[in-house]
Formats: sequence, structure tokens, C-alpha cells
Amino acid sequence: MTSKSREPSLLVLALVIVIGLIAPLLDTTIVNVAIPSLRQDLHTTVATIQWVSTAYLLAMAMSIPVTGWATRRFGARQVWIAALWIFLAGSVLSGLAWNIGSLIGFRALQGVAAGLLIPIMQTLLFGAAGGKSPAGNTIALVSLPALLGPVFGPVLGGLLLNHLDWRWIFYVNPPICLVAILLAIRYLPRDAGVRTHRLDWTGLLLLSPGLAALIYGLSEVGDRGGLGHPTVLVPMIGGAVLLVAFAAQALRSAEPLVDLRLFRSRSFTAAAALMFLSGLASFGALLLLPLYYQQLRGESVITAGLLMAPQGLGIALSRVVGGALERWGTRTVVIVSVLLLIFGTVPFAFAGVHTSTTVLAIALVVRGAGLGMIMMAVLFGAYEGLAKSDIPHASTATRIAQQVGGSFGTAILAVVLQRGLSTHGSEPAVAFDHAFAWAVALTLPALVAALFVPGRQPAELAVVGSQ
Repeated sequence: MTSKSREPSLLVLALVIVIGLIAPLLDTTIVNVAIPSLRQDLHTTVATIQWVSTAYLLAMAMSIPVTGWATRRFGARQVWIAALWIFLAGSVLSGLAWNIGSLIGFRALQGVAAGLLIPIMQTLLFGAAGGKSPAGNTIALVSLPALLGPVFGPVLGGLLLNHLDWRWIFYVNPPICLVAILLAIRYLPRDAGVRTHRLDWTGLLLLSPGLAALIYGLSEVGDRGGLGHPTVLVPMIGGAVLLVAFAAQALRSAEPLVDLRLFRSRSFTAAAALMFLSGLASFGALLLLPLYYQQLRGESVITAGLLMAPQGLGIALSRVVGGALERWGTRTVVIVSVLLLIFGTVPFAFAGVHTSTTVLAIALVVRGAGLGMIMMAVLFGAYEGLAKSDIPHASTATRIAQQVGGSFGTAILAVVLQRGLSTHGSEPAVAFDHAFAWAVALTLPALVAALFVPGRQPAELAVVGSQ
């Protein structure tokens, strides 16, 4: 069957997947906007209310490693639908939360579901493509929610908080989840799974806590002023030890939780490295952008969100590169996208209080185009040469790489900005300029990783070596 004859059904599948991803990807940034309101209404401290976001993040990190096993054991379709039901339940319960403890617990339930959904998205898409890489336009469509969520989430959150009670930031999710579940039942391909596939409990007890500890330590870097604080250092060291132990165990296991032998493939290793580096570059800068508009220029949450909207336009425009993936090859597209990321961030490294918003809007369009292109290119090339049975492992590994990279990027830039504001208290613009310069520097290693990505590939890339 040719890719053209498959494409209509793949586009339908991609649309179903996109709808399923909307709620969890928007929810992350919407809730961040609501933190001050939640603290006031639930009568708690700043340190405690931060766990509304931290619990979500840690639960997501701990559930990601289970995804590969669950999809092979029960089938991607069944796990996708189950995760949507869990997210729906977590959203309803979060809206009904009666105190801060219950809200933190229900947010963790949401995080478990979110951690399952994104890796399964990749497994569903590449599995339904019949063992071939989907067309670039299809990948562009499914990557949009992940990229647009941080841009438009604050705007939606601000609008909801201005007109409704904070509970509505959770109540908007159930209708979206219900539609996504109905569409999944109707359109997602059935896959029975392998009932005899056993869970690697040793790997799970090493990898999930290891990731959670590492990400928790990184999330505390900004508040603790650096890496030297025990609250940062202890969980990071503990997490690193657990991850090393997992790597040693996984390489010996016949059925590992995540098959690290995939890294023998040069193209997959390059793709995973790029997922880490793209997370490093993009998540960190996404922390700086709203702070620049709100703290330095004094804009409201909604106005700051609208000023960041051009980045979403750039991401949407990056869809046109779908065909270029087949024509130019993944390596060329990655190099171009990294350069666009750099060019789109550099103006902020020279920006001040009165810098033209038009100039910055153009820069955000360029930056958004780079973000969209690099995500598509990496997804397009990550699965080349892999057996279909390896797809769940690959989806889990690349998602972990991006999550850890994003945590590192956010931690580094949070420290740089905090120290800059302490040093240049009377000139905060200097602190932001330095932080954005670091954001540019963190993007540069992706150019090196791009050199190891495969070049031009045939129109259909075989990813099925064995069934």
C-alpha cells in the first residue's frame, strides 16, 4: 500500500490524537497561571501551593516508563482510552478538591495520565502507518498541541480566572476528554497486545523513582539558588544513582522496561540526543518569555500571553515543512530549525523595557517555526531502521529524553535569571539579556547532534525490521 493511499486514514488518526492531547498539554500551563488564586482560596503557603504543579510533573515522570510495557501488554488503543478516562477523573476531582492536600493528590492522578498519553501518541501514529514513517504533514499535525500548549495556555488560564472560579480551569477538561474518548473508540486501530508480556518490576522500581528524584531536584534549583543546596543535591545524586543502576539492569534483562539497546542505532541515538537538547533549549526559554513580558515590561498575564502568540503562529507555519522532510532529508531540516531557534532568540538577548514589540513578535514567529520544525524532524527520523516491536521502547525513551532535557533547561535558566536579578537589581533588563544569551548557548549543541542525523531518505522510511 502506498503512502498516498494511507494518508487520509492517517490524517484522521492524527486528528483524533490531537484532540486527545489538548487537555493534558494545555492543563500544565493553565494551572501555573492559577497558582496565586489557588494559594489565596485554599489558605496555604507559597511553598505548599507549588506542589500543585510539582506533583503533576513528578507523577508524569514516574508514569512515562510504564508506557512501553503497557502498550505491548494491553495494546496502545486500550491504554490511550484508559489514560483519557484517568485524566478526566483527575480533572473532575481536582475541580471538586476541598483542600490543598486533596488538590495535590488529584493533580498527581492527572499527571499519571499525561505521562502515558504523549509516548502512546508516537506509538499509535507510527504503528498505524504500517511500519513506515508517516508523511511530514501528519507529524506536523500531531506535534502542534505540544508546541502550542505553552503559548496559548496562559491566555486561556487568564481568561478563565478573570471570568470564572478557579475550579473551571479543571472543569474545561472533561468535555474535551469525552470527545477524545468517543473518537478513539470509533477510529483508533485495535491491537490486542501480548498478554504474556511481563512487567520489569526491578526496572520500574529503579527508573521511575530515579526520574522523579532527578526532576524534583532540578525543579528546586531556582528556588534554592543553585545546585549546592541539599534539597537539590540529594535527590539529584540519588536519582542519578538509580538511573545508572537501571541502565546496568536493563542491558542484562531479556524484557527490560525500556530497551537501551536501541541506542546502538546511530540515527536513534542522534534523535534521542536532539529530543534532550530541544527540551533543554525550548522549555528553558518558555520560562523566560512570560517573565520578560510580565516582570520587566509590567504586562498582565493575558497581555503577556497574547504577546507570545506570534510564536504559536510560527509553529503553525512550520507545518509547510512537512514535504521538505522528504525532499531535503532530516539532517538539513534539523540544522535549519536550530538556526531558526537561535535567530528567533537572539533579539531577546538585546531587548530592554522599550524594545519594539513588533521586532520581538517577528522574532517569536521565527523561533516558533524553528520549534515546530525540529520537533517534526526528530519524530520523523527517530524510528528509522527499528522493528515495529521496538516502537513503544523508542517512544518512551525519546519522551524521557525530552522531559529530562526540559527540566535541565528550566533549572539552568532559572538560576541564571535569579543570580542576574540579584546582581543587577537596579537593571533587571541586563539580567534578562544574560538569561536569553544562555538560552542561545544551550541551543548550540543541537547543531553538533544534527550532524549525526540521517540525511535524505526515501519517501517511505521502513521502520519494521521484524514483526
